[in-house]
Amino acid sequence: MERLPKWADVALVPLISLLLAAIIAALVILAIGQDPWEALTVMVQGSVMNAYGWGYTLYYASSFMFTGLAVTVAFHASLFNIGGEGQAQLGGLGVALACLFIPWPHWTLALLGAATAAALFGAAWAAIPAYLQARRGSHIVITTIMFNYIAAAVLIFLLVDVLRPDGQMDPATARFPEAAQLPTLNEIPGFNLIFTSNVPANVTLFIALGMAVVVWLLLWRTRLGYAIRAFGKSEAAARYAGISPFAIIMVAMLISGGLAGMMAINNVMGEAERLLQNSASGAGFIGIAVALMGRNHPVGVVLAALLFGFLFQGGAELGLWTKIPIEMRTVVQGLVILFTGALDVMVRMLLTWIFNLFRAGRAVKGAA
Repeated sequence: MERLPKWADVALVPLISLLLAAIIAALVILAIGQDPWEALTVMVQGSVMNAYGWGYTLYYASSFMFTGLAVTVAFHASLFNIGGEGQAQLGGLGVALACLFIPWPHWTLALLGAATAAALFGAAWAAIPAYLQARRGSHIVITTIMFNYIAAAVLIFLLVDVLRPDGQMDPATARFPEAAQLPTLNEIPGFNLIFTSNVPANVTLFIALGMAVVVWLLLWRTRLGYAIRAFGKSEAAARYAGISPFAIIMVAMLISGGLAGMMAINNVMGEAERLLQNSASGAGFIGIAVALMGRNHPVGVVLAALLFGFLFQGGAELGLWTKIPIEMRTVVQGLVILFTGALDVMVRMLLTWIFNLFRAGRAVKGAA
């Protein structure tokens, strides 16, 4: 049996998976007595048909790009980093410390310092599971999941007992100084012609897109990227070629954790302008679905992040303007993950069978 053409594997398989997820979601909406067409109309109009909706869609997508790229780098080393949520939360801690305790003269310098701190804190949190995998054989999936809960507990302790200002009730830091607040798209010359009202999307979007380019260059244009991918394909062959498994596991997870940590500059520094208890907001877990749907390629990750940004904003609009519960977006996300991840092989096998039928038909005609 011949394999699928490259274009079909890259574009057609995800498209059919999305279509199947949409059909099942429509049936679920019908089952609860609502109109699927109305739901789709509200989601599209509220997320991509106006500048306000795009502002929120791009804001969510920025976070998902970072966590999706984090999963992608680890995946190419045959490591499944489930700890993006905890690494993003610790990245938020790094952002808060950099913004609150360093007197930055301008937001550009504050952004550079906060991004560095976020990456360092996220990488440090990923380094422990990486070391346990490389030296002790502890499975990276189990340890990164456990570290999500530890990160949440550490953050709660720090916000309640250490970083919370006197007299403040909610577990959060003080607001960042004005010099450490990022401009939103409606405050950037040129973009303010499109985004005429206040939106949460900010300059972090451009950093996320830049990191997608950096990850592509790293994985496919450097010796380190080649070593990461070679190790991910075959550890035995990589060992034979002189590639150190310990070095690759540590480096891949450090980069992955750093990318996940950098997500915090979007919502902690760019939107909330202070560190809150649940700063990651589930983006670490959504990043897994984004990476899977994006075929663990930076271009695919960017496109998948935009799709999930649309689902998040569109789901919020459903909760506002229809009787469909906002939790429906979670159902849709789950269906997308199901068909692009768990049932991906089924879709690929079906398409391969169809393509082979066409090939056989052409061969018979050619022989005749």
